[in-house]
Amino acid sequence: MTGRTADPVDSALGRRRIALVDLLDRLLAGGVVLTGELTLAIADVDLVRVDLRALISSVSTRVPAPWGPPA
Repeated sequence: MTGRTADPVDSALGRRRIALVDLLDRLLAGGVVLTGELTLAIADVDLVRVDLRALISSVSTRVPAPWGPPA
């Protein structure tokens, strides 16, 4: 006996398998915000800087568009 008790959260997460499609469905249902920054530099001189901010969410036909119907 090692005297170590199993963590119920750790063991539950270790045994649970989620399909990629189910994971994407859950993420898109609530929305996902992606942010990132990329800087290319040579000799401590910044040459290119790219900032990314994106909101990814699912679209529902039951929710009207905020800009109204097309003319």
